[in-house]
Amino acid sequence: MTKLLWTVRVALKALRANKMRSILTMLGVIIGVGSVIAMLAVGTGASQRIAKQIESIGSNLLIIMPGSTTSGGVRMGAGTQPTLTLGDANAIKNEVPSVVYVGPSLSGVVQVVYGHTNWSTGAQGTTPDMLALRLWPVASGRAFTEQDVRSATKVCLLGQTVAANLFGSEDPVGQVVRIKNIPFKVLGVLAPKGQSAVGQDQDDVVYIPVTTAQKRVFGTTFPGMVRIIMVEVRSLEEMDAAQNDITALLRQRHHLGRNQESDFSIRNLTQFMEAAEQSARVMTILLGAIASVSLLVGGIGIMNIMLVSVTERTREIGIRMAVGAKTRAIRAQFLAEAMTLSMSGGVLGVITGLAVSKAISALAGWSTVISLPSVVLAFGFSAVVGIFFGYYPAYKASRLDPILALRYE
Repeated sequence: MTKLLWTVRVALKALRANKMRSILTMLGVIIGVGSVIAMLAVGTGASQRIAKQIESIGSNLLIIMPGSTTSGGVRMGAGTQPTLTLGDANAIKNEVPSVVYVGPSLSGVVQVVYGHTNWSTGAQGTTPDMLALRLWPVASGRAFTEQDVRSATKVCLLGQTVAANLFGSEDPVGQVVRIKNIPFKVLGVLAPKGQSAVGQDQDDVVYIPVTTAQKRVFGTTFPGMVRIIMVEVRSLEEMDAAQNDITALLRQRHHLGRNQESDFSIRNLTQFMEAAEQSARVMTILLGAIASVSLLVGGIGIMNIMLVSVTERTREIGIRMAVGAKTRAIRAQFLAEAMTLSMSGGVLGVITGLAVSKAISALAGWSTVISLPSVVLAFGFSAVVGIFFGYYPAYKASRLDPILALRYE
């Protein structure tokens, strides 16, 4: 232990003798460690943000959309031909065993009025299942029920954005708002949901019973029409089977022949969002790998400066060997100097990385998450760099011939 402390003390003394050179050498390690921590924080923040967006949408989801239509030889996109009905949604819920929740939706832009205040927002006619499959609780009041859907009751749920703009600090529950000049009683206010994956404010919405939307607010081109149907499947393993069952059921209900194209499309939203999350994880690894290059450059700087130090101190090494210093003591001294440079740079790099991560979050508005493993990884890497790039100069110093070293000018 005494020898170790003495070796470290000698290493620090040697580094203090060339302060500017030592600081410039550490700068590469500082930038490398700081870059690794900051880039991993940005990547981890992006991954977590995507994970939250997946959670806000729901899990194990299938989205059923109406089919396309052809006009004048021009084939339009999906959703241009209304083919889905509330009856389709009920049939899926009742006849597909792997389905847990089914949320049909008929939506549009409306003007909501309360007193002398009004707000333009998206109204969505749906069923109580929509709140369950989207994991969207009611913050105050209560949700509408299946009885409200059957009776086409004039009731609604407000998103946080709508409630704030119409009512301010006033409690909306129990109040009456007008949607397209039709009075609706506010049953409750939804919990805050935040932005979607595309930056849309999910809280800027009004939920009403789907039958009310069909009969009183939007009207439909044919009875029972809905624009989309969202389906939650019991487990991820049953997604493919559920999609096949739903496809067969809807083709049967729509009286489609074997050779006829389906007049609807089914999208697996979970797979799409998981692919986005996987892309974010790959980007995190890529950012960390790119940042680690600067740490390797810092290690090369340590090797370079230690080789210069060996050359400059050749006579000192010869004198130490002449008075009895062993080979391993010489090697330990120069290795200790390299380790001191790299680990000091590592400590300052960690501080720099934390500061840069906070600055990115504050100035750019990006979500950054600093994890302990990333800090430990970056600091540990800096120590490994010190050992790896410091060993050769230390070995070279320990292999000098004492006679030639004493004659060195």
